[in-house]
Amino acid sequence: MRAFSANLFALLFLCALASVFYVWSVLENRLERHKRGLSVPGGGSSLRGLPEDLSAKTFRALLAVPVAQRAHSGGRLGAPNLTDPTAADYHVNGNDKRSAPREGAVKLGSPVVDGIFWSDWLEDLLPAGFTEEHARAWRERARTRRIVKLEPGCGRISNQLATFSDGTKACVRYGINADQVQGETLTYYLASLLGIANLPPLALSQLSGDSDQWAAVRTRIGGLQWSDRAVVSLTEWVSSLSGVVTPAPLRQESGGLHPALGELRNKTTAELLELMQWSDLIAFDYLTANFDRLVSNLFSLQWDSRVMERDTNNLLRTPHGDLVFIDNEAGLVHGFRVLNMWEKYHNTVLSSVCVFRKRTTQRVSELHRRRDTRTRLRDLYRDSEPLSLELGYLSDEHAGVLQDRIDRLYEHILHCKEKYGQL
Repeated sequence: MRAFSANLFALLFLCALASVFYVWSVLENRLERHKRGLSVPGGGSSLRGLPEDLSAKTFRALLAVPVAQRAHSGGRLGAPNLTDPTAADYHVNGNDKRSAPREGAVKLGSPVVDGIFWSDWLEDLLPAGFTEEHARAWRERARTRRIVKLEPGCGRISNQLATFSDGTKACVRYGINADQVQGETLTYYLASLLGIANLPPLALSQLSGDSDQWAAVRTRIGGLQWSDRAVVSLTEWVSSLSGVVTPAPLRQESGGLHPALGELRNKTTAELLELMQWSDLIAFDYLTANFDRLVSNLFSLQWDSRVMERDTNNLLRTPHGDLVFIDNEAGLVHGFRVLNMWEKYHNTVLSSVCVFRKRTTQRVSELHRRRDTRTRLRDLYRDSEPLSLELGYLSDEHAGVLQDRIDRLYEHILHCKEKYGQL
């Protein structure tokens, strides 16, 4: 009887603790939305009459790692990365047509070719996103410009919105431990390796009140209790972004995004271009084991049946419909450490997609064939980041996990090809 009473008390305690996280998350999210004035396409809330964003952010900090590790993981909750109009060169492609809104029904032929690939005409319409040329130039500027102001605006207080001396801005992410900054940084360079251009440019910086870059905000850094010499990440602040709801083919009641989906022919060009980016996002989050986006929404379905009808965590859209993957600190290092907790959800989300971009598939195939993901990612990272040695790289174990996930994604693509290749 005593054992039963003890177990009942423990269960009630956990329920009460979860309720505290739930209420705190809702209040935090509403306050942040109020500060940012976050909107969705068409204005207003995404679903009138529904509570705002009661998503897996509720339990993320509680469930991200086992209890014994929570004090070391610092579960940071994601928040959208909005910005000022100075970042006008998001579409650095010299082609206004590719940056313009795309509407109307499909008229250029089938959206899918060769069984499982998005058509070339769709690829030609997709904007270039954050090009490597733009990212390289931004990184050079971000590493040398003086920071004159730090203020809230990038989610939790552990992140700050930085204003440079020229008026441009960036999100500064200070990890409670180095894993978070390392995970976000390596995730960014993995995206570059795969040719996925949906992540804002990122650069590393080392905090020092004596440096020209940080001297003007020395007092603010002290107030934030940031450690001197800590390595932080700076990501470009992008303007006029809005939330993104999971598209119908990727929701739990759907059969998934596959070539036999008759509805694809009835989609507008804009809808198809967004689905194309979603296919990249799902493959990418599988590789990095990032549970802090669609996977966390899938997990939340256990108690929130309408979570897929609200904005997806850490995913935003430009006015032209291009998706921006933000707050990727749960990827790779942290995601791999808690992989056992989330793997079944990662597999479920990946199995929902059987249409892919040719370029992404080619890059995955090459990394699978050469089995050199660790070396190529490390070389790109070290060649691009002067502080790479200071921040560190993947452990041998985690590098092996990444290669294994490359191999499994490749096998999934082959499975889709065998199933739909004759269409």
